[in-house]
Amino acid sequence: MKKLFGEFKDFVSRGNVLDMAVGIIIGGAFTAIVNSLVGDIINPLINTILLGISFDSLNVTIRFPWIKWLNANVGFFQRNPIVYPTINFGTFIAAIITFLITALALFIIIKAINKAKDLATKKKVAEEAAAPTTKICPFCKSEIHIEATKCPHCTSDQPKVEPAAPAAEAPQA
Repeated sequence: MKKLFGEFKDFVSRGNVLDMAVGIIIGGAFTAIVNSLVGDIINPLINTILLGISFDSLNVTIRFPWIKWLNANVGFFQRNPIVYPTINFGTFIAAIITFLITALALFIIIKAINKAKDLATKKKVAEEAAAPTTKICPFCKSEIHIEATKCPHCTSDQPKVEPAAPAAEAPQA
């Protein structure tokens, strides 16, 4: 039993599980924001464009003739009438709008994260490319590795070269 709890503790204390838990909590809050955006802002605007027709009222009622007969002729159904079923496609349209807004927001967020990663990678590659890896031997003028202490061509001792200090950034105003 102790081994099981130890494994569970190791599993939970890994960074990925905690990151996932935070993501789920933020996702729930984000869903509430998107639902409010659709229900409180977008749907009323669309209702105004549709001349006051609400998405919630967009439905189709299926009127089976036998339901009307049952409600009129059978005692049980006279006391407890059967309600005609409805297909609420307006609510479905609102759900599609919510999904599209959520997908668009996630797309924009992921695109921004990928762009930031690309910029960081390009900056790192540029810094690595900017640092010289070779130098010229002052005696035989051959190209040698920057950290070489002896020239492999003329066997002369190379003068000690101090690595260049990174340029100080200008103060920002």
